[in-house]
Amino acid sequence: MYPSIFNNILTKINILALTIVAISSCSSISIEEQEAPLLDEIHNRILTIDSHVDISADYTLKPEYDPGKRTKMQVDLIKMNQGGLDSGFFIVYVEQTKRTQENYVKAQKSALRKFRAIHRMTDELYPNQIELAYSPSDVRAINAKGLKIAIIGIENGYVIGKNLSLLEDYYRMGARYMTLSHNGHNDICDSAQPKIELGDNEAEHNGLSKFGAKVIIEMNRLGMMIDISHTSVKCMTQTIKLSKAPVIASHSSVYSLTAHPRNMTDEQMKLLANNGGVMQIVAYSEYLKEGKMRRKAIDELLETVRNRYGLASNDYQNTEKTTDWKNGILEINTRFPLATISDFIDHIDYAVNLIGIDHVGISSDFDGGGGISGWKDASESMNVTAELLARGYTENQIAKIWGGNLLRVWNSIDKVASKINNNQ
Repeated sequence: MYPSIFNNILTKINILALTIVAISSCSSISIEEQEAPLLDEIHNRILTIDSHVDISADYTLKPEYDPGKRTKMQVDLIKMNQGGLDSGFFIVYVEQTKRTQENYVKAQKSALRKFRAIHRMTDELYPNQIELAYSPSDVRAINAKGLKIAIIGIENGYVIGKNLSLLEDYYRMGARYMTLSHNGHNDICDSAQPKIELGDNEAEHNGLSKFGAKVIIEMNRLGMMIDISHTSVKCMTQTIKLSKAPVIASHSSVYSLTAHPRNMTDEQMKLLANNGGVMQIVAYSEYLKEGKMRRKAIDELLETVRNRYGLASNDYQNTEKTTDWKNGILEINTRFPLATISDFIDHIDYAVNLIGIDHVGISSDFDGGGGISGWKDASESMNVTAELLARGYTENQIAKIWGGNLLRVWNSIDKVASKINNNQ
């Protein structure tokens, strides 16, 4: 470890039948009173990992972003305890901006601010509640101690600009995956969603750039998981061809069910599985059901609020504090209801049926736009397990989906890195 610096199928009827047998001598107890305890027991035995939790730039610095307190954030330690969510990848996200030397420096400073915030949570503020994991064995060891687990992921390779050496710096700070791009092309690869306002064409690099190829090789050497969520189809396919290790999709859903550019096609999903990787289905309403009208309404609300208050286009924090925004979102939620937990599991079912139980996982994108009816925040995480049980998944299968598959892939990536470094 680096130093601390920054799945016999059980249907719902089967479950209830087992319960009835177990309490046949206690007929005064209702079935409903037994189902919940059984769910509790199963959920608590499973190691649950959410592979994408966003944090504010002011994380740990202001009371409203104090993870140890009850906050309006979708993930804090209280909600994690309430919902039985054991672990989360806390995300160092940097928005894509125009690629200038000045903006590279700003992006790196923004990244460091979030790295420090995560370390502040685990090392200074709440070390007796949550620890930072640097490896799959760390995750299991921390879980065995009864503590919550923080892992760091980077969203948008823009954080390295054109400086390859920064990858190792970030790895030493605890970063264990990096999403190659976000919305907008960067120096590594093309995005699934080009930014017109930055002058992006449909494709800039025709997939990976030459620099991006070096990034893949270096991430393999370090043992940093390569995340292809947000990337173009060509970037994704070229990355898998080049990488010596499995890759992941940290927060993407199924294109065949919802035709959104952020979702993965059947061909991409099969390619990912053949590579040995894992697809973390994301609880983001717009990616789970047709949401063009909802997205349009939100975009219009954003523009109206920002113009009224004179806020910058990337100032989500202050935008969401306004009464106009809060009232507008309530009205949008009434007109265009969020996807449900059933919609979410539909995507998991599709992926499992197409590429197998060993290649599917779970992510929320909480505090980054994620959240659905039934899983609106970490306190409702047990509802995901309940719905999977109701669909007929066994405890072993659910354990794979909730984190086992991701840990397996991570372990495989570490082995590839060790082999690369031992052969040098």
